[in-house]
Amino acid sequence: MKIVVTDGFAVNPGDLSWDYLKKYGEVTVYDNMSDEEAPDAIGDADCVFTNRVKIGEAVLAKCPNFKFVSAMGTGYDMIDVTKCRARGVEICNVPGYSTASVAQTAFSLLLANAFDLEGYRNMVRDGNWTGVPGFRYQESRFVELAGKTVGVYGCGAIGMKFAKICQAFDMKVLATRRSKTSGTVDGIEFCEADRLLSESDYISFHCPLTDETRGMVNRDMIAKMKDGAVIVNTSRGAVLNEADVAEALCSGKLSGAGLDVLAKEPADPSNPLLSSPNTVITPHCAWTSVEARLRLMSIMEENLASFINTGKGINRVGV
Repeated sequence: MKIVVTDGFAVNPGDLSWDYLKKYGEVTVYDNMSDEEAPDAIGDADCVFTNRVKIGEAVLAKCPNFKFVSAMGTGYDMIDVTKCRARGVEICNVPGYSTASVAQTAFSLLLANAFDLEGYRNMVRDGNWTGVPGFRYQESRFVELAGKTVGVYGCGAIGMKFAKICQAFDMKVLATRRSKTSGTVDGIEFCEADRLLSESDYISFHCPLTDETRGMVNRDMIAKMKDGAVIVNTSRGAVLNEADVAEALCSGKLSGAGLDVLAKEPADPSNPLLSSPNTVITPHCAWTSVEARLRLMSIMEENLASFINTGKGINRVGV
């Protein structure tokens, strides 16, 4: 059996090992690969793991042995599920591996908008400390989170983990998800989206990218938010209409944003969010802790082993 990892650098930049895959067959790992290079690189491989490389018609047309594909992560929008399924290709993803890391990152982005750590650090560096003439603490942001309301939009496993962190800071938590808009779970109050938007001081998005959610954080949704709200996004960048969000940040309708994802990555220099006020952007790193990546590799192996032994992966999608 031949196994190809199309763009393994993101998951393993060299601090981990792909050797565990060798017990299942001949393994070829590419650090980086373009979509155009994929059909020839995959060639006669049976199994493919992809991070961002698109797997669709071009690969299916040129790779006759192709039987199994797994996203190296939870999201699998890079895989043409319909066309792969029509060809009988087994499709898997890797859910749950980064729940703790993403929730931690989301709260870090929230906290960065509540406490300007870098600004205060610079005050000390510049000699402007308490009691020193010219100390300008009022120029940095420090908001007490206790008593504030946070809204968790798309409250699945990651959203629930994030909510519990917020509760530890004595924040009130409102949450919504497609299948639950009422009731209370572990002190988290579920409600309709409009109420969450209008009452939340902070709103954290934890929803998949679908036709319904693409660009949903737009001018209309922002208008429903409390004046001065802060948004956090660790889901998919395209959930935001970035021009509308930047406009709201510049006008003060939104007082801040913490973003680990953008619609185009790496960031396009023309993206207006790069110069928006009170905006913290990290490089889609929420899933990259060593612990999360080791967990990811373990689930990848479980999917592959299950497919080899039974013809079906464990975490199947498109079925």
